[in-house]
Amino acid sequence: MTTEEALRHREAEGIAVVGGGSLARAICYSLAVAAVPSPGTVTVLARSARAAHEIACIAGARAAVSGSPTRFTAEPVDAADEEALTAVLARTRPRVVLNCASVQSPWETTRAASAWTDLLSAGGFGIALPLHAVLARSVARAIRRSRVASLFVNACYPDAVNPLLHAEGLPVFCGVGNSATLAASLRAVLRPQDGERLRVLAHHAHLHEPADASDEARVWLDDRPVPHVGELLSAHRACSREELNAVTGHTAAVLAARLAAEQEVHADLPGPLGLPGGYPVRITGGRIGLDLPAGLTRDDAVAWQTRMAAHDGVTVCPSGEVRFGPRAHQALTARLPDLAEVCHARDIAPLTQRLLSLRGILRTQRPAVHADSAA
Repeated sequence: MTTEEALRHREAEGIAVVGGGSLARAICYSLAVAAVPSPGTVTVLARSARAAHEIACIAGARAAVSGSPTRFTAEPVDAADEEALTAVLARTRPRVVLNCASVQSPWETTRAASAWTDLLSAGGFGIALPLHAVLARSVARAIRRSRVASLFVNACYPDAVNPLLHAEGLPVFCGVGNSATLAASLRAVLRPQDGERLRVLAHHAHLHEPADASDEARVWLDDRPVPHVGELLSAHRACSREELNAVTGHTAAVLAARLAAEQEVHADLPGPLGLPGGYPVRITGGRIGLDLPAGLTRDDAVAWQTRMAAHDGVTVCPSGEVRFGPRAHQALTARLPDLAEVCHARDIAPLTQRLLSLRGILRTQRPAVHADSAA
Protein backbone atom coordinates (compact mmCIF):
# COMPACT_ATOMS: atom_id res chain seq x y z
CA MET A 1 0.00 0.00 0.00
CA THR A 2 1.43 3.38 -1.03
CA THR A 3 1.56 6.38 1.32
CA GLU A 4 -1.27 8.01 -0.64
CA GLU A 5 -3.39 4.86 -0.43
CA ALA A 6 -2.74 4.57 3.32
CA LEU A 7 -3.85 8.18 3.81
CA ARG A 8 -7.07 7.62 1.85
CA HIS A 9 -7.62 4.42 3.85
CA ARG A 10 -7.43 6.32 7.17
CA GLU A 11 -9.75 9.08 5.94
CA ALA A 12 -12.51 6.73 4.75
CA GLU A 13 -15.11 5.81 7.36
CA GLY A 14 -18.71 4.73 7.70
CA ILE A 15 -20.89 2.74 5.31
CA ALA A 16 -22.78 3.64 2.14
CA VAL A 17 -25.71 1.40 1.22
CA VAL A 18 -26.70 1.71 -2.45
CA GLY A 19 -30.33 0.90 -3.21
CA GLY A 20 -33.81 1.58 -1.92
CA GLY A 21 -35.38 -1.87 -2.05
CA SER A 22 -36.10 -4.59 0.47
CA LEU A 23 -32.49 -5.73 0.94
CA ALA A 24 -31.18 -2.19 1.49
CA ARG A 25 -33.91 -1.73 4.10
CA ALA A 26 -33.10 -5.03 5.83
CA ILE A 27 -29.42 -4.10 6.00
CA CYS A 28 -30.02 -0.62 7.41
CA TYR A 29 -32.60 -1.80 9.92
CA SER A 30 -30.13 -4.42 11.18
CA LEU A 31 -27.27 -1.90 11.29
CA ALA A 32 -29.47 0.21 13.56
CA VAL A 33 -29.75 -2.45 16.27
CA ALA A 34 -27.04 -5.09 15.67
CA ALA A 35 -24.64 -5.61 18.58
CA VAL A 36 -21.59 -4.91 16.44
CA PRO A 37 -19.21 -1.93 16.35
CA SER A 38 -21.07 1.19 15.27
CA PRO A 39 -19.90 2.35 11.83
CA GLY A 40 -20.62 5.94 12.88
CA THR A 41 -22.61 7.08 9.85
CA VAL A 42 -24.58 5.03 7.35
CA THR A 43 -25.46 6.86 4.15
CA VAL A 44 -28.40 5.56 2.13
CA LEU A 45 -27.92 6.18 -1.60
CA ALA A 46 -31.11 5.55 -3.56
CA ARG A 47 -32.58 6.78 -6.83
CA SER A 48 -35.86 7.55 -5.06
CA ALA A 49 -35.48 10.48 -2.68
CA ARG A 50 -38.52 9.23 -0.77
CA ALA A 51 -37.03 5.74 -0.32
CA ALA A 52 -33.63 7.12 0.76
CA HIS A 53 -35.15 9.44 3.36
CA GLU A 54 -37.65 6.84 4.55
CA ILE A 55 -34.97 4.20 5.14
CA ALA A 56 -32.73 6.70 6.94
CA CYS A 57 -35.64 7.93 9.07
CA ILE A 58 -36.82 4.47 10.16
CA ALA A 59 -33.30 3.16 10.74
CA GLY A 60 -32.40 6.27 12.72
CA ALA A 61 -35.44 5.81 14.96
CA ARG A 62 -34.57 2.15 15.54
CA ALA A 63 -31.01 3.12 16.45
CA ALA A 64 -32.21 5.78 18.88
CA VAL A 65 -34.57 3.38 20.66
CA SER A 66 -31.75 0.81 20.87
CA GLY A 67 -29.29 3.31 22.30
CA SER A 68 -27.02 2.92 19.27
CA PRO A 69 -24.77 5.85 18.29
CA THR A 70 -25.11 4.97 14.59
CA ARG A 71 -26.49 7.82 12.48
CA PHE A 72 -28.31 7.46 9.17
CA THR A 73 -28.37 10.03 6.39
CA ALA A 74 -29.96 10.05 2.94
CA GLU A 75 -28.39 10.99 -0.39
CA PRO A 76 -30.79 10.70 -3.35
CA VAL A 77 -28.68 9.57 -6.31
CA ASP A 78 -29.19 7.18 -9.21
CA ALA A 79 -26.60 4.39 -9.23
CA ALA A 80 -26.72 4.52 -13.03
CA ASP A 81 -25.50 8.15 -12.93
CA GLU A 82 -21.82 7.39 -12.53
CA GLU A 83 -20.73 11.02 -12.41
CA ALA A 84 -23.24 11.98 -9.69
CA LEU A 85 -22.43 8.84 -7.70
CA THR A 86 -18.70 9.55 -7.93
CA ALA A 87 -19.26 13.03 -6.52
CA VAL A 88 -21.31 11.71 -3.58
CA LEU A 89 -18.72 9.05 -2.73
CA ALA A 90 -15.88 11.57 -2.95
CA ARG A 91 -17.75 13.82 -0.52
CA THR A 92 -19.01 11.20 1.97
CA ARG A 93 -15.87 9.00 1.79
CA PRO A 94 -17.36 5.69 3.05
CA ARG A 95 -15.04 2.91 4.19
CA VAL A 96 -17.54 0.30 2.89
CA VAL A 97 -19.85 0.63 -0.11
CA LEU A 98 -22.54 -2.06 -0.12
CA ASN A 99 -24.45 -2.36 -3.39
CA CYS A 100 -28.04 -3.68 -3.38
CA ALA A 101 -29.16 -1.99 -6.61
CA SER A 102 -30.09 -4.04 -9.65
CA VAL A 103 -32.38 -3.49 -12.63
CA GLN A 104 -33.73 -7.05 -12.25
CA SER A 105 -35.80 -7.90 -9.18
CA PRO A 106 -35.26 -11.39 -7.75
CA TRP A 107 -38.95 -11.44 -6.79
CA GLU A 108 -40.39 -10.90 -10.27
CA THR A 109 -41.31 -14.52 -10.90
CA THR A 110 -43.61 -14.63 -7.86
CA ARG A 111 -44.89 -11.03 -8.04
CA ALA A 112 -45.37 -10.43 -11.76
CA ALA A 113 -45.14 -13.63 -13.80
CA SER A 114 -44.89 -13.10 -17.55
CA ALA A 115 -43.24 -14.52 -20.65
CA TRP A 116 -40.04 -12.90 -19.34
CA THR A 117 -40.10 -14.90 -16.12
CA ASP A 118 -40.89 -17.98 -18.23
CA LEU A 119 -37.62 -17.32 -20.06
CA LEU A 120 -35.69 -17.08 -16.78
CA SER A 121 -37.25 -20.32 -15.56
CA ALA A 122 -36.47 -22.10 -18.82
CA GLY A 123 -32.88 -20.92 -19.17
CA GLY A 124 -31.75 -20.46 -15.58
CA PHE A 125 -31.07 -17.53 -13.27
CA GLY A 126 -27.77 -16.80 -15.03
CA ILE A 127 -29.59 -15.41 -18.05
CA ALA A 128 -30.12 -12.24 -16.02
CA LEU A 129 -26.40 -11.80 -15.23
CA PRO A 130 -26.04 -8.68 -17.42
CA LEU A 131 -29.03 -7.06 -15.70
CA HIS A 132 -27.64 -7.74 -12.24
CA ALA A 133 -24.21 -6.47 -13.33
CA VAL A 134 -25.09 -3.15 -14.91
CA LEU A 135 -25.50 -1.07 -11.73
CA ALA A 136 -22.75 -2.97 -9.88
CA ARG A 137 -20.38 -1.98 -12.71
CA SER A 138 -21.48 1.64 -12.39
CA VAL A 139 -20.87 1.63 -8.62
CA ALA A 140 -17.46 -0.02 -9.03
CA ARG A 141 -16.42 2.56 -11.62
CA ALA A 142 -17.63 5.39 -9.38
CA ILE A 143 -15.58 4.04 -6.48
CA ARG A 144 -12.50 3.92 -8.67
CA ARG A 145 -13.10 7.45 -9.99
CA SER A 146 -13.73 8.83 -6.47
CA ARG A 147 -10.23 7.77 -5.36
CA VAL A 148 -11.63 6.84 -1.93
CA ALA A 149 -10.25 3.65 -0.35
CA SER A 150 -13.68 2.05 -0.11
CA LEU A 151 -14.23 -1.70 0.11
CA PHE A 152 -16.86 -2.60 -2.47
CA VAL A 153 -19.27 -5.30 -1.28
CA ASN A 154 -21.78 -6.42 -3.90
CA ALA A 155 -25.10 -8.08 -3.02
CA CYS A 156 -26.41 -8.49 -6.59
CA TYR A 157 -25.68 -12.02 -7.85
CA PRO A 158 -22.07 -11.77 -6.60
CA ASP A 159 -21.30 -15.40 -7.52
CA ALA A 160 -21.16 -14.33 -11.18
CA VAL A 161 -21.15 -10.51 -11.14
CA ASN A 162 -18.00 -10.26 -9.01
CA PRO A 163 -15.93 -12.41 -11.42
CA LEU A 164 -17.23 -10.20 -14.23
CA LEU A 165 -16.12 -7.01 -12.45
CA HIS A 166 -12.77 -8.56 -11.58
CA ALA A 167 -12.18 -9.54 -15.21
CA GLU A 168 -12.76 -5.91 -16.18
CA GLY A 169 -10.21 -4.72 -13.62
CA LEU A 170 -12.88 -3.04 -11.48
CA PRO A 171 -12.60 -2.95 -7.66
CA VAL A 172 -14.69 -5.55 -5.87
CA PHE A 173 -13.87 -6.88 -2.39
CA CYS A 174 -16.49 -9.57 -1.86
CA GLY A 175 -20.21 -10.24 -1.98
CA VAL A 176 -22.99 -10.92 0.51
CA GLY A 177 -26.02 -13.20 0.43
CA ASN A 178 -26.19 -16.68 -1.11
CA SER A 179 -23.43 -18.73 0.58
CA ALA A 180 -23.40 -16.30 3.53
CA THR A 181 -27.13 -16.80 4.05
CA LEU A 182 -26.78 -20.57 3.77
CA ALA A 183 -23.93 -20.46 6.30
CA ALA A 184 -26.11 -18.50 8.74
CA SER A 185 -28.81 -21.17 8.62
CA LEU A 186 -26.24 -23.95 8.98
CA ARG A 187 -24.77 -22.15 11.98
CA ALA A 188 -28.22 -22.07 13.58
CA VAL A 189 -28.59 -25.84 13.09
CA LEU A 190 -25.05 -26.98 13.90
CA ARG A 191 -24.30 -24.48 16.68
CA PRO A 192 -20.48 -24.61 16.46
CA GLN A 193 -18.62 -24.49 19.75
CA ASP A 194 -16.53 -21.47 20.70
CA GLY A 195 -13.42 -21.50 18.56
CA GLU A 196 -14.87 -24.07 16.15
CA ARG A 197 -14.79 -22.82 12.54
CA LEU A 198 -17.75 -23.44 10.26
CA ARG A 199 -16.64 -23.49 6.62
CA VAL A 200 -19.07 -23.50 3.70
CA LEU A 201 -18.37 -23.96 0.00
CA ALA A 202 -21.59 -23.11 -1.83
CA HIS A 203 -22.91 -21.35 -4.90
CA HIS A 204 -26.00 -19.26 -5.57
CA ALA A 205 -27.42 -22.39 -7.20
CA HIS A 206 -27.46 -24.05 -3.75
CA LEU A 207 -30.29 -21.81 -2.59
CA HIS A 208 -32.28 -24.68 -4.10
CA GLU A 209 -31.75 -28.40 -3.57
CA PRO A 210 -29.61 -29.77 -6.42
CA ALA A 211 -31.10 -32.46 -8.65
CA ASP A 212 -28.05 -34.63 -8.00
CA ALA A 213 -27.19 -35.08 -4.31
CA SER A 214 -23.48 -35.28 -5.21
CA ASP A 215 -23.70 -31.59 -6.21
CA GLU A 216 -24.83 -30.49 -2.75
CA ALA A 217 -23.04 -27.66 -0.92
CA ARG A 218 -19.94 -28.72 1.02
CA VAL A 219 -19.61 -27.97 4.73
CA TRP A 220 -16.89 -28.48 7.35
CA LEU A 221 -16.57 -27.93 11.09
CA ASP A 222 -12.92 -26.98 11.32
CA ASP A 223 -11.48 -29.56 8.90
CA ARG A 224 -14.14 -32.24 9.46
CA PRO A 225 -16.66 -32.71 6.63
CA VAL A 226 -20.29 -32.40 7.74
CA PRO A 227 -22.62 -35.08 6.28
CA HIS A 228 -26.27 -34.80 5.22
CA VAL A 229 -26.01 -31.14 4.24
CA GLY A 230 -29.25 -31.30 2.25
CA GLU A 231 -31.16 -32.36 5.36
CA LEU A 232 -29.54 -29.57 7.39
CA LEU A 233 -30.66 -27.01 4.80
CA SER A 234 -34.19 -28.34 4.33
CA ALA A 235 -35.84 -25.83 6.69
CA HIS A 236 -33.90 -22.96 5.11
CA ARG A 237 -34.96 -23.97 1.61
CA ALA A 238 -38.58 -24.26 2.70
CA CYS A 239 -38.65 -20.56 3.64
CA SER A 240 -39.74 -17.98 1.09
CA ARG A 241 -36.93 -16.00 -0.49
CA GLU A 242 -38.47 -12.76 0.74
CA GLU A 243 -38.47 -13.97 4.35
CA LEU A 244 -34.85 -15.06 4.00
CA ASN A 245 -34.03 -11.49 3.02
CA ALA A 246 -34.06 -10.69 6.74
CA VAL A 247 -31.19 -13.15 7.25
CA THR A 248 -29.30 -11.87 4.21
CA GLY A 249 -29.69 -8.30 5.42
CA HIS A 250 -28.48 -9.11 8.91
CA THR A 251 -25.42 -11.05 7.76
CA ALA A 252 -24.57 -8.18 5.38
CA ALA A 253 -25.00 -5.61 8.16
CA VAL A 254 -22.74 -7.47 10.58
CA LEU A 255 -20.08 -7.92 7.89
CA ALA A 256 -20.21 -4.27 6.79
CA ALA A 257 -19.96 -3.00 10.38
CA ARG A 258 -16.95 -5.18 11.09
CA LEU A 259 -15.26 -4.16 7.85
CA ALA A 260 -15.87 -0.49 8.67
CA ALA A 261 -14.30 -1.07 12.10
CA GLU A 262 -11.40 -2.92 10.48
CA GLN A 263 -11.94 -5.98 12.65
CA GLU A 264 -10.69 -9.42 11.74
CA VAL A 265 -13.50 -11.43 10.15
CA HIS A 266 -13.98 -15.14 9.51
CA ALA A 267 -16.99 -15.65 7.25
CA ASP A 268 -18.40 -17.54 4.27
CA LEU A 269 -18.89 -15.10 1.41
CA PRO A 270 -19.68 -15.16 -2.31
CA GLY A 271 -17.38 -13.64 -4.89
CA PRO A 272 -14.24 -12.95 -2.79
CA LEU A 273 -11.22 -11.96 -4.86
CA GLY A 274 -13.49 -11.98 -7.90
CA LEU A 275 -13.87 -15.76 -7.72
CA PRO A 276 -17.03 -17.62 -8.79
CA GLY A 277 -19.27 -18.91 -6.01
CA GLY A 278 -18.88 -18.67 -2.24
CA TYR A 279 -15.94 -19.64 -0.01
CA PRO A 280 -14.81 -19.53 3.61
CA VAL A 281 -12.61 -16.46 4.00
CA ARG A 282 -10.48 -14.59 6.52
CA ILE A 283 -10.35 -10.80 6.41
CA THR A 284 -7.67 -8.86 8.26
CA GLY A 285 -6.16 -5.44 7.75
CA GLY A 286 -8.52 -4.74 4.86
CA ARG A 287 -7.27 -7.78 2.98
CA ILE A 288 -9.25 -10.91 2.17
CA GLY A 289 -7.99 -14.44 1.63
CA LEU A 290 -9.50 -17.90 1.33
CA ASP A 291 -9.71 -19.97 4.52
CA LEU A 292 -10.19 -23.42 3.04
CA PRO A 293 -10.24 -26.64 5.07
CA ALA A 294 -7.15 -28.84 5.07
CA GLY A 295 -6.85 -30.90 1.91
CA LEU A 296 -8.84 -28.55 -0.33
CA THR A 297 -6.74 -26.41 -2.68
CA ARG A 298 -7.82 -23.12 -4.18
CA ASP A 299 -7.70 -24.60 -7.69
CA ASP A 300 -9.93 -27.50 -6.67
CA ALA A 301 -12.40 -25.17 -4.92
CA VAL A 302 -12.63 -22.85 -7.95
CA ALA A 303 -13.03 -25.78 -10.35
CA TRP A 304 -15.89 -27.13 -8.21
CA GLN A 305 -17.57 -23.71 -8.13
CA THR A 306 -17.26 -23.41 -11.90
CA ARG A 307 -19.11 -26.71 -12.27
CA MET A 308 -21.81 -25.49 -9.86
CA ALA A 309 -22.20 -22.26 -11.87
CA ALA A 310 -23.39 -24.36 -14.80
CA HIS A 311 -26.60 -25.05 -12.83
CA ASP A 312 -27.41 -21.33 -13.08
CA GLY A 313 -26.77 -21.40 -16.82
CA VAL A 314 -23.75 -19.09 -16.99
CA THR A 315 -20.05 -19.22 -16.17
CA VAL A 316 -17.59 -16.32 -16.10
CA CYS A 317 -13.98 -17.21 -16.92
CA PRO A 318 -10.95 -15.36 -15.48
CA SER A 319 -10.25 -14.15 -19.03
CA GLY A 320 -13.57 -12.29 -18.99
CA GLU A 321 -15.41 -14.76 -21.22
CA VAL A 322 -19.07 -15.17 -20.32
CA ARG A 323 -20.37 -18.55 -21.44
CA PHE A 324 -24.06 -19.45 -21.45
CA GLY A 325 -24.79 -23.13 -20.88
CA PRO A 326 -26.79 -25.20 -23.38
CA ARG A 327 -30.15 -24.70 -21.66
CA ALA A 328 -29.63 -20.95 -21.24
CA HIS A 329 -28.32 -20.50 -24.77
CA GLN A 330 -31.24 -22.43 -26.25
CA ALA A 331 -33.75 -20.33 -24.30
CA LEU A 332 -32.07 -17.06 -25.31
CA THR A 333 -31.58 -17.87 -28.98
CA ALA A 334 -35.27 -18.72 -29.27
CA ARG A 335 -35.77 -14.98 -28.78
CA LEU A 336 -32.38 -13.62 -29.93
CA PRO A 337 -31.33 -15.98 -32.76
CA ASP A 338 -27.98 -14.30 -33.42
CA LEU A 339 -26.79 -14.44 -29.80
CA ALA A 340 -23.37 -16.03 -29.44
CA GLU A 341 -22.85 -18.80 -26.90
CA VAL A 342 -19.79 -16.96 -25.60
CA CYS A 343 -19.35 -13.23 -25.17
CA HIS A 344 -16.78 -11.10 -23.33
CA ALA A 345 -17.11 -8.84 -20.32
CA ARG A 346 -16.51 -5.85 -22.58
CA ASP A 347 -19.62 -6.83 -24.57
CA ILE A 348 -21.95 -6.95 -21.55
CA ALA A 349 -23.20 -3.36 -22.00
CA PRO A 350 -24.75 -3.93 -25.46
CA LEU A 351 -26.06 -7.33 -24.37
CA THR A 352 -27.71 -5.64 -21.39
CA GLN A 353 -29.56 -3.25 -23.70
CA ARG A 354 -30.75 -6.14 -25.87
CA LEU A 355 -32.03 -8.02 -22.82
CA LEU A 356 -33.78 -4.92 -21.48
CA SER A 357 -35.53 -4.47 -24.81
CA LEU A 358 -36.51 -8.14 -24.89
CA ARG A 359 -37.74 -7.96 -21.31
CA GLY A 360 -39.92 -4.97 -22.16
CA ILE A 361 -41.62 -6.99 -24.88
CA LEU A 362 -41.98 -10.23 -22.92
CA ARG A 363 -43.37 -8.52 -19.82
CA THR A 364 -46.46 -7.61 -21.84
CA GLN A 365 -47.10 -11.29 -22.64
CA ARG A 366 -48.86 -13.70 -20.33
CA PRO A 367 -46.79 -16.55 -18.88
CA ALA A 368 -47.15 -19.98 -20.42
CA VAL A 369 -46.30 -21.68 -17.13
CA HIS A 370 -46.15 -20.69 -13.48
CA ALA A 371 -42.75 -21.96 -12.33
CA ASP A 372 -41.20 -21.58 -8.90
CA SER A 373 -38.88 -18.63 -8.51
CA ALA A 374 -35.37 -19.24 -9.82
CA ALA A 375 -33.92 -16.54 -7.59
